[in-house]
Amino acid sequence: MDYGKQNYVSLWRMKSYNGKFLIACLLVILVGCQGKEETSSVDTLPYYQDAMFTPVWLDNESEELKNFHKIPDFQLVNQNGEIVTQNTFEDKFYVADFIFTSCSGICPQMTENMTVLQETFKTDPDVVLLSHSVTPKIDTVAVLKSYAETKGVIDSKWHIVTGDRKQIYNLGRNYYFAEQDLGLTKEADDFLHTENFVLIDKNKHIRGIYNGLNTQAIEQLIADIKTLKTQ
Repeated sequence: MDYGKQNYVSLWRMKSYNGKFLIACLLVILVGCQGKEETSSVDTLPYYQDAMFTPVWLDNESEELKNFHKIPDFQLVNQNGEIVTQNTFEDKFYVADFIFTSCSGICPQMTENMTVLQETFKTDPDVVLLSHSVTPKIDTVAVLKSYAETKGVIDSKWHIVTGDRKQIYNLGRNYYFAEQDLGLTKEADDFLHTENFVLIDKNKHIRGIYNGLNTQAIEQLIADIKTLKTQ
């Protein structure tokens, strides 16, 4: 018996076995990672009621919620010329932002990340998106329609709205607290420009604010929506 040859064969078999074992382990890890969904770091999301965005932890059945801050009724017009009100979002979660179609700064990235949300919740009828134009006189229905088509907007999933400027700015500053400019006073004529996305629950309460330019923030928003849906 050639013991040198025998040892070589044994070593080759061992390496082959170890290699196959390592590949099998990697496949198990990969499959496990693919099947894992992002989840929020908390079991329940807080509520918010002012521009400080101090979290308020309340039970869903809390009496305090009856008088807690909500997004008020509104009436705007979307890219299809349809009236959009709070009834449009009845029994739905939605993400709101504030953009304008001619923006060459932060808006394209915000819209791209809204598209990520649209794709993530494409088949989920409980989650919709709402983008407000902050230049409503320029962003007519026809302009919004062209913009929506260019960006691949699904009409039933994502409303891009125009309307009365005073109403949009009042909503953005005083109810969504979208600018989050702590301690700063803005005049009615001051331009509203913010990268923030605001998460609203089925009862019109604010449940989170996120940087619409940040990939990790968008991932957290997706995770928080999934968490909110389980509450």
